[in-house]
Amino acid sequence: MITRIREVRKAKRMTLHAVAAACTPPTTAQTIGRLETGVRTVSVGWLNRIAAALGVTAADLITLPDRIDVAVAAVLSPDGAIAPKRATALLPPMPDGEMVGLMVEVAQGEYRSGDSVWLARLEPKAFATALNRDILVPRPAGRFAFGRLVGVDSKKLQLLPLEPGARQLVIADAAWIGVVRALMRAL
Repeated sequence: MITRIREVRKAKRMTLHAVAAACTPPTTAQTIGRLETGVRTVSVGWLNRIAAALGVTAADLITLPDRIDVAVAAVLSPDGAIAPKRATALLPPMPDGEMVGLMVEVAQGEYRSGDSVWLARLEPKAFATALNRDILVPRPAGRFAFGRLVGVDSKKLQLLPLEPGARQLVIADAAWIGVVRALMRAL
């Protein structure tokens, strides 16, 4: 079986040690290294453990005959666009946790018409972790506010809309917020 453990680990920017520590139960970096290089045979149990540690599905860690991968042709580095050192592929976007979506019909700030935005849903106790990030906030009567979270004060959110010259919004008692995690843009 051909695995993509190394590619996925690198794409997630995790070290061997970090993956080993995230496994349940924890293992050693050497074991993860042997599994990703093929020195040690990868069982279904190991695939599931490593996939959970990386936050992907087990299917993302193996090469499937019917899946079309996007090969990385070049890496944009400080030296310019260079060929990758090893053959690698891009990971498809995968929703994680409770995700919600936002479709952009009219350009606002950095977002263009036709963009799809993936947002991670946060509960009130985690609102402060989204400071200085773009968020979506539900409002009464099926309306929403979208902008940059600039302050969290007890049960009030201070939101700066993305339109130039717009006034700051103060929203009280939001049930949840969606924090921008990924932007999908067709060019």
